[in-house]
Amino acid sequence: MTNKLIQTKGKRKRAVVRATLSPGKGIIKINGINLNNFSTDILRHRISEPLLLAEEIAKKVDFNITVNGGGVNGQADAIRLAIARALVEHEPKLKKTFDSYDRLLLVADIRRKEACKPNDSKARAKRQKSYR
Repeated sequence: MTNKLIQTKGKRKRAVVRATLSPGKGIIKINGINLNNFSTDILRHRISEPLLLAEEIAKKVDFNITVNGGGVNGQADAIRLAIARALVEHEPKLKKTFDSYDRLLLVADIRRKEACKPNDSKARAKRQKSYR
């Protein structure tokens, strides 16, 4: 639609992503690395889901993505969220498509690791009692 830059952010667990959408030729760079060379095959497919749903628009825009923190899966989900949000801001008609495909494309998954309980090493497991 417009030629201005669109900046969005995405979070998942400890991973934080900043994505910048700009008019271009469909190039996606993640921390300076092309999407085709980033991480594993499965994670690349997961990241490119919003791009495949909005194929016509994705060919006309470039993404410059910065990601830090978290593990590989958390980073992939955060990148996916930031890309989808930027595309919806660029083309509002996509909101319905993304929502019907997967709600987590537009809404952050807020689940976090449960804290460890006092005097124990795990979040849920309790110490065994011995009466002998």
